[in-house]
Amino acid sequence: MLKRQLLKRLLQIGIVLLGISFLSFLLIYLAPGDPVRAMFAVTGNIPPEEILEDMREQMGLNRPFLVQYVNWLMNCLHGDFGTSYSQGKPVSQMLAVRVLPTLQLAFLSLVMMMVMAIPAGVLSALHQNRFLDYFIRGVTFFGISLPNFWAGLLLIYFVALKLGLLPVVSTGMGLQKMILPAFTLAFAMAGKYARQVRAAILEEMSQDYVYGALARGLSEAVVLWRHIIPNAMLPLLTLLGLSLGSLLGGTAVVEVIFSYPALGSLAINAITSMDYPLIQGYVLWIALIYMIVNLAVDVSYGFLDPRLKKGV
Repeated sequence: MLKRQLLKRLLQIGIVLLGISFLSFLLIYLAPGDPVRAMFAVTGNIPPEEILEDMREQMGLNRPFLVQYVNWLMNCLHGDFGTSYSQGKPVSQMLAVRVLPTLQLAFLSLVMMMVMAIPAGVLSALHQNRFLDYFIRGVTFFGISLPNFWAGLLLIYFVALKLGLLPVVSTGMGLQKMILPAFTLAFAMAGKYARQVRAAILEEMSQDYVYGALARGLSEAVVLWRHIIPNAMLPLLTLLGLSLGSLLGGTAVVEVIFSYPALGSLAINAITSMDYPLIQGYVLWIALIYMIVNLAVDVSYGFLDPRLKKGV
C-alpha cells in the first residue's frame, strides 16, 4: 500500500515538474529584453546587429517556442541545463557548487530555530497567562515582525562591527562565517514556531488522556516528556518541511546582505543579468526540492503516527 502511494506521489511530482518547467520557460520566453545583448553588455562591448543575429541563430533563440522548449527539456532529462549566458559555465555545475553552502546554511538555521523555539514554546505553555508567557510571546512577536534584512543589518552592526565577534561578510566556508546569516534566518522562524509549539502543547494538555495519565499517578514531568511533547511535535512536521524547502530554495536577501555564496545570491545575479538558462535551472531546483521535502514529510507521518497506517 505504501509503495503504491509512493509511486503515485512520484508520478505526481513528475507531472508537476513538467508543468512548472513549461510555465517557467514560457514566462522567460515572453519576458522583455534580449539575452544576447545582455550577455555582451556584461563585457561592456556590444557588437553590430549582424553579429548579434548570428549569435541568436547559434543559440537557437530564433526558433519557434515549442522547438526551443522541447530541446531544452530533452537536454534537462540528460542532466544538461544549458550554459550560463553571463559566465559561460554549465548551469548544472554552477548549481551543484552552490548546493553544499545552501544545505549547510539551511540545516544550521533549522537547528538554531528549534533550539530557540521548542523550549520557548513549552515554557510559554506551561506558564500560560503569567509573566514568562507574556514575555516569550512579546519576544516572538518582535521576531516575527522584524524583517530579515533589518535583523541581518543589526547583527552586522552590533555583533560584527561593534563587538568584532564574527566576520562581517560570509564569503567562503566555515561555521564561524555561517553563524550570523543562520541566526538571522532562525530568529524570525523561531518566533513563528514558538507560537505553534505553545498552541500545540496547550491543546494536548487539555486532552482526556493527559488527565487519565495524571489520575493513574504519573508525574507531570513524565506526562509532559513522554506524551504531550511528542504528540504536539507531530503537526509541526508539515511546517518544518515547508521551512526546509524554503531555506534550500535559497534565502536571497540574507545571502546578499552577508555575501554568502549560496543559491539565493546566484538567482539574484541570474535575474539581473537576464541569464535565462540559469534562471530556468534554479526554478526547477526550487520546485524539485519543495516536492521532495514535502514527500519526505508525508512519508514520515506514516512512521511517526501508527494511526495513519491503519487509516484511522
